[in-house]
Amino acid sequence: MAERDLAQPVRAPTRDTRAPPHDSARLHVSGAASYADDGTEPPGMLHLAFGQSTQAHAAISAIDLSAVRAAPGVVAVYTAADIPGANDVSPVAHDDRLLADGEVLCVGQAVFLVAATSRTAARKAARLGRIDYEPRPALLTITDARAAESLIEPTQRMARGDAAAALATAPHTLSGGFDLGGQDHFYLEGQVAVATPGEDGQIHLLSSTQHPSEVQHLVAHMLGLSSADVTVEVRRMGGAFGGKETQAALFAAAAALVAAKTGRPAKFCCDRDDDMAMTGKRHDFRIDYDVGFDAEGHILALQLRLASRCGATVDLSPAINDRAMFHADNCYWLPAVEIVSERLKTHTVSATAFRGFGGPQGMIAIERVLDAVARALGRDPLDVRIANLYGPGRDVTPYGMTVADNIAPDIVARLRQTARYDMRRAAVDAFNAANTVLKKGIALTPVKFGISFTSTHLNQAGALVLVYADGSIQINHGGTEMGQGLYVKVAQIVADVFAVPLSQVRITATRTDKVPNTSATAASSGADLNGMAAYHAAMTIRDRLTAFLARSCGCAAAAVAFTPDGVVAGGKRISFGQACRKAHIGRISLAATGYYATPDIAYDRAAHHGRPFYYFAYGAAVAEVAIDTLTGEHKVLAVDILHDVGRSLNPAIDLGQIEGGFLQGQGWLTTEELVFDDAGRLLTHSPATYKIPTASDRPRRFAIDLWDGENVEPTIHRSKAVGEPPFMLAISVFSALTAAVAATAPDRRTLPPLDAPATPEAILRAIAGHVAAGPA
Repeated sequence: MAERDLAQPVRAPTRDTRAPPHDSARLHVSGAASYADDGTEPPGMLHLAFGQSTQAHAAISAIDLSAVRAAPGVVAVYTAADIPGANDVSPVAHDDRLLADGEVLCVGQAVFLVAATSRTAARKAARLGRIDYEPRPALLTITDARAAESLIEPTQRMARGDAAAALATAPHTLSGGFDLGGQDHFYLEGQVAVATPGEDGQIHLLSSTQHPSEVQHLVAHMLGLSSADVTVEVRRMGGAFGGKETQAALFAAAAALVAAKTGRPAKFCCDRDDDMAMTGKRHDFRIDYDVGFDAEGHILALQLRLASRCGATVDLSPAINDRAMFHADNCYWLPAVEIVSERLKTHTVSATAFRGFGGPQGMIAIERVLDAVARALGRDPLDVRIANLYGPGRDVTPYGMTVADNIAPDIVARLRQTARYDMRRAAVDAFNAANTVLKKGIALTPVKFGISFTSTHLNQAGALVLVYADGSIQINHGGTEMGQGLYVKVAQIVADVFAVPLSQVRITATRTDKVPNTSATAASSGADLNGMAAYHAAMTIRDRLTAFLARSCGCAAAAVAFTPDGVVAGGKRISFGQACRKAHIGRISLAATGYYATPDIAYDRAAHHGRPFYYFAYGAAVAEVAIDTLTGEHKVLAVDILHDVGRSLNPAIDLGQIEGGFLQGQGWLTTEELVFDDAGRLLTHSPATYKIPTASDRPRRFAIDLWDGENVEPTIHRSKAVGEPPFMLAISVFSALTAAVAATAPDRRTLPPLDAPATPEAILRAIAGHVAAGPA
């Protein structure tokens, strides 16, 4: 295919920029959108439940499932011995078992599988299994694992310069640390999979998964089939946020095993409590630092130690913790830096992908350091942040990537002005001076987030575009729709190529038998990868149509134009449908595949050096909060956001992603607390005990503006990713809460000991610790 300027739309003057709504919006609000659990259940459908471990770490000495098999409605019961192929549902390390074999590694681990005539019957029967355990020592916390030197992989180190020497000579130094909690994905649609046996041993799976190809491959290996024998289909998910990147495989494999063994369709629709107990969370971290700086707040040296609780198995923890290291600089130049990352193995459910994929944990670390530096110097934290921003001559990250498109200073400067930060900070200071019970805080924090999978081979995508003789278009690609608007963005791209209304493009379910070997819809790369692949497929068909019409009409190819009013060729105008009919009669193929691989990225993990990201997405947020010093309760009063999405493919979708991402980040840092007991049982395993943000947590003032720029890299129409970067804008809320707590003892030059999430209890502890810290 000839080289084109992919940065520009095919027909820029007439490109639709009206921001059409989400393709399923009408179906969502009417209740007509179909999910994996909504299909008509055929006769003989079996429903599944797991018998789960009650121990955090133990050997299995005996299993008695006679009562399970005798329970009403039970059709079959399976253990690890019944799996015909690989007992493995892991993404990389081959250490996640479909069913436990000989030992259990966390509470809630699947030990046996029940298939029954109803979901209730399966769940009741699963509780009747008798398992005898020989308990083994259980490591449940970061502290436990550190003491036992329990790691999922060797500790990693990323460094530039001699941080220890620079610390020794810095005019000012500080040490500190804090604890950072995990987070449950709390998708509205839980884990669900429906397996239907086909002829000759084939299996069809409806799965609520972000990674259909991975589910396909794991199920094939588990059943001893080829990948061609397993088809995975996903039309939409009711949320995922990373929680269905690897975690969906467990439930899909269970359904596939039962379908293959019984010859009957099988559904696993996981109960919410079981879902929360069994599936992975965001990694919780312990963050410690030593920082050296000058009187203006410039960081001269930083030693940063990141320790994460990875859980019982590897899952995606290496890549997640790598990304925490990548984002520990955020927008700031660190001349001498050492980042050490411990990946700790514990006997708790394995932590997994979650929006930001480790980036938020790394980013909040450096923001906490800058807040501490500002407090020590008695300076406005925003001024300290600005003093440390990347700039000319100081524009290389600790991993060796040049920050070529550094718009963070401009975004911060504009938001400082439009959000009236300085005036509002003065008003906050005045309020705090006049009030003893209520205290306010305000903070402006920036975001620089790298876009691409850091595992280079995952940065590829395929698409299939079919144009029918009546001019209607069907598209399929490897991306999955979890509510983020990927499908409508890709449909817009294809409609734009042919200059047809969006209503003429039919979006179809993601299927592994249409587009093979796809990457997960993750890393904020769905539109970048799949949009470009679909563009290439559509352009292949358009080129064929152009050549055919030029021959038919006796004109040059350059004289053929696709316009909203039809196709112009040789001075004649016909509808797009008429052009397609003519091409079909002329024996021109109107189907094409497209492919895209992100260029110019490479990373040496052993050296922690290279260019792991194609580009950066930027943003900044101002958050203003108030706390009640008697109860610890808080309120987010106002939020102003300026965010960079490049040349937006769909501003309405992007604004929705920014708002949703921010509020989810706010929940992580304020209300969403994961509590395990001393036996490793998750206590916050339902909506009754786990608080996600609600409408009342949304600030009354919530202003979002899009940065008026475009991507310097030739992404599809110069757009930028928007799924994950807005999540980290919520760090402004945590910094503002820290400032509000600090106002309870305004003369202290130390930062309050506030941990995240900043629940009322955590805020009260921080106030007590700050007030009792003694003289400044």
